[in-house]
Amino acid sequence: MTSYTAINLIKRPQAGPISSELFEVVQKPIPQVGPGEILVKQNHMSLDPAMFGWMSPDTESYIAPVELGTVMRSSGVGEVVASKHPDFQVGDRAMGMMGWQEYALGHGAGFNKVEVPLPDETILSIFALPGLTATQGLFNVGKPQQGETIIVTGAAGSVGSLVGQLAKAEGLNVIGVVGTDEKADWIVNKLGFDGAINYQSSELDGQLAKLAPNGIDLYFENTGGPIQNLIFERMNAHGRVVVCGMIADYSKPVPSPGPNWIPIIKKRLTIQGFTMPDHFAEVPSLLAKLTPYVMSGKIKHRSHVLEGLESAIEGLNLFFTGENKGKLMVKL
Repeated sequence: MTSYTAINLIKRPQAGPISSELFEVVQKPIPQVGPGEILVKQNHMSLDPAMFGWMSPDTESYIAPVELGTVMRSSGVGEVVASKHPDFQVGDRAMGMMGWQEYALGHGAGFNKVEVPLPDETILSIFALPGLTATQGLFNVGKPQQGETIIVTGAAGSVGSLVGQLAKAEGLNVIGVVGTDEKADWIVNKLGFDGAINYQSSELDGQLAKLAPNGIDLYFENTGGPIQNLIFERMNAHGRVVVCGMIADYSKPVPSPGPNWIPIIKKRLTIQGFTMPDHFAEVPSLLAKLTPYVMSGKIKHRSHVLEGLESAIEGLNLFFTGENKGKLMVKL
């Protein structure tokens, strides 16, 4: 085989679902590796909510938008099939930003060698972007303390499910917000959350009062939506709000208004947004922090695997419908 399949972004998305007209499926020649380079055959490719921001034309975001006519950005895991880099041998597994393509060429600095003996699905679900994001956001931004109460929105998602489990392992009271009763059951009975709220159910404020009678110390925000204001009202003095994502607003032409700022003053709240590109240099230390939790059996996950590269296009819409169960990825 002398060529491979890739998918380029050719149009910017508008409000509403993602469609195939935004992309172009192309064939490219398999490249030769140069000095210091490796060629990786991608096996599993991650789909993440951050992609909606990457596709937008916003040049003031935390990372430059994907250039039109180039391969769509994504992280993945695969096997090194050619190498002229001293740290990577043929047969090694590597993870990194590989894009929507079957093969990825890059310098070793753009990839991390996979050292743990776990399946690719587990690597992509835990040790790639979701796990790095969860670890950075919870520990380095949220600064959890034993005995505190944390609430996590998007708690059955790839990041939220890991945040909740890490917080539970640290001795926090953990509440998750999800979109279905099935997901509520999963995070409580399988992942060990102390409580769950289906944001589509009734009496949300009453449910919050029951699950967090002493208020909320730490709020890990992945989704936005109407429950945001109710959570904000129950924040304790000196509480911290970690803003990781806002999936409820990504498809809207005008974002929803946020909470009133007066409680920020009264309660001396700390609100911080963060994104992983600011912390890629810290990946080794984040993996070192995360790995013991995983290897000791304190972290569980489930994967929602789509088949074939082109399934990524329609697959992105699962984030809007909430139909994905677990870490969303594509098996190539």
